[in-house]
Amino acid sequence: MNTIYEALGGHEGLTAAVDRFYERVTVDPILSSFFDGMDMRALKVHQIAFLGQAVGGPARYNGAGMQRAHAHLRIEQHHFDAVAAHLVGTLQEFKVSEEIIGAIVERIAPLAAQIVNTPSEAAATTN
Repeated sequence: MNTIYEALGGHEGLTAAVDRFYERVTVDPILSSFFDGMDMRALKVHQIAFLGQAVGGPARYNGAGMQRAHAHLRIEQHHFDAVAAHLVGTLQEFKVSEEIIGAIVERIAPLAAQIVNTPSEAAATTN
């Protein structure tokens, strides 16, 4: 296998993982409100393209940049961390190797700087 995309099972594997990922995040009480009223089909299409590109697949993500796409949401670091934990959990469910999971996390973790746009309540009370 030459790419992480291939290790995930290509488009079919990535699609199944994205479907399961959204099953997880949409029922998480910390995250579920972010998805109220969302067009989940469109969101999944964007996520498949985004992740597919991030892990070496042929798809090209041409949606909004991360900062712009999430600007209307009040995302704190703990929200980002919860999403990342669901991504890792989903990949573990799909029996993806820890090495591949680590490589994916390395590519996704830096996006926190673009996605997290609200200080945490704990930080706000100490300032």
